[in-house]
Amino acid sequence: MQHIRILMVDDHPIIIEGYQNTLMATKRDEQTLVIDTANNCDSALLLMQKAASEKPYDVCFFDISLPPSSNGQVTSGEDLAKLCREIMPKAKIVILTMFNESFRVLGILKEMNPEGFLIKSDLTSMELAEAFQYILTSPPYYSSTVTKYLKKAADSSDYVDEVNRKILYLLSKGTKTKNLTEYINLSMSAIEKRKKQLKDIFKVQDGKDETLILKAKEQGLL
Repeated sequence: MQHIRILMVDDHPIIIEGYQNTLMATKRDEQTLVIDTANNCDSALLLMQKAASEKPYDVCFFDISLPPSSNGQVTSGEDLAKLCREIMPKAKIVILTMFNESFRVLGILKEMNPEGFLIKSDLTSMELAEAFQYILTSPPYYSSTVTKYLKKAADSSDYVDEVNRKILYLLSKGTKTKNLTEYINLSMSAIEKRKKQLKDIFKVQDGKDETLILKAKEQGLL
């Protein structure tokens, strides 16, 4: 028998239930699935740390938009996935998200290189089942929207990397631009350049930081 340990993280329990039911109903006869679930960053962190010290997960599914950890250090599924890479390097990471903007998708691919990347609007039960088996044996597996963006990505410079995400997060918490250098190891001119890039990406017409934060929230980056 093949015992497969799985972590599923999504802030909507009904979605997790759907994933679980699909995988259990379509698993192969020789497979036994042990599935843990979490609805926020704190509970996911506890499960990941416990698994890393005992028996690591084989596959981890992370939704991108999640309630942040209580200490504010882990703010999304992206952060969880990065931590997973560090503490369970053999675990296969699957990103699931509603967000399908090209810069967002390309940024995640470039920073994380997940074994699976599924846009929820692409997903059917049949595709989830197929993706799961494919990821186990011959990763990566990308859903149709991700594949489309990859084909078009002749220039993938338009993406929001970890530093840009940190700038957005700090601004959203009320940190002044002049104080960002206290938290980010960049010069003020480099930070200003990145802020301009972010405003171009999000098409901020009025140039205001408040508008940038609002648009970043709309795209699920905060």
